[in-house]
Amino acid sequence: LQGIFVLGLPYALLHSGYSGLFLIILAAALCCYTGKILIACLYEENEDGQLLRVRDTYEDIANACCKKLSPKLGGIVVNMTQVMELSMTCILYLVVSGNLLSHSFPYVPVTEKTWSVIAFVTLLPCVFIKTLKIVSKLSQLCSLVHFIIVIVVMTYCLTQIHQWSWAKFRLSIEFEEFLVSVGVIIFSYTSQIFLPTLEGNMKNPGEFRCMLNWTHFFACVLKTTFALTAFLTWGEEAKEVITDNLPSFLQTLVNLCLLTKALLSYPLPFFAATEIVYACISRGDHSNYRSPLFALGVRGSFLLLTLLMAMFIPHFALLMGLTGSVTGAAMTFLLPSLFHLKLKWKKLFFLEKCADISVFILGFLCSFAGIICSIKGLLEVFG
Repeated sequence: LQGIFVLGLPYALLHSGYSGLFLIILAAALCCYTGKILIACLYEENEDGQLLRVRDTYEDIANACCKKLSPKLGGIVVNMTQVMELSMTCILYLVVSGNLLSHSFPYVPVTEKTWSVIAFVTLLPCVFIKTLKIVSKLSQLCSLVHFIIVIVVMTYCLTQIHQWSWAKFRLSIEFEEFLVSVGVIIFSYTSQIFLPTLEGNMKNPGEFRCMLNWTHFFACVLKTTFALTAFLTWGEEAKEVITDNLPSFLQTLVNLCLLTKALLSYPLPFFAATEIVYACISRGDHSNYRSPLFALGVRGSFLLLTLLMAMFIPHFALLMGLTGSVTGAAMTFLLPSLFHLKLKWKKLFFLEKCADISVFILGFLCSFAGIICSIKGLLEVFG
């Protein structure tokens, strides 16, 4: 919930004004709610009224909802959506790595795309990652680096408090730019893909709802504080990656920390995506698909694909907005509410049904509008 994409929030506030602050809070509340109802879909009551965990993954929930139409259709749709979102996350890490290197060494005659290739070379060992044990150690280092970055940026912003002015906030906003900001904010909260596995591995799953409440609360406070202090410091000059606004003596240091964080963050979505792809391909009795060499080929092909995409779409905020609108809204709002209604309809109270339907409609509208505006923005950039 506190990833590198927090850096795009001040830019989102630039285009959403006061409503952006409300959206950061609303998105936290809605994502927390959909996380809870998604986990509720893993459980069914037995004859004694006790809740039993009868499903393990997002895919299992989707298959249960679509079993009358097609036993595996729901799982296929969910897996495709998950792979798309995880792929976009990996691509964004490469894009932002190129951006950070370009701004850290402006006097080196190398293009941003070339810097992305250099960052890609350092990620080649990812093809040899076979377990989450290595990924978890990298994630611990990533968290430490993130803490350092936030402290440095916010400390600098506080030294500029004499320049802060609420007049920097817009009262009137451009509708299309606002919708792109919605996608950026949604994408900064997406975590539903990992929740079934997380809840299943908790020592006490009964504490899941409490954990979700507190983590989303603190994430909301930190995101709001960071975005607000950064925007009040730079206002209209806020850039897509807010660290680009720092003075040169800090920018290089922070950008190198961010680069380290981006590279350390890459293995988790990469591992998750390749595991899904490999599991889908290797199902059945085809022994050739289960060989270590084939698994290595899948990981290598996926790694190369993320580089090619990063080379063709090097626009951090627009790509994040598009991803948030397409896969983020689907996995975070549309599917959890739809699955909850399908599996629990007879047991839900009227207000719970209204809440699920409202979340679904809101998610659909945000997704549809955000897709159109983000694509239009990308076309304008390439045009």
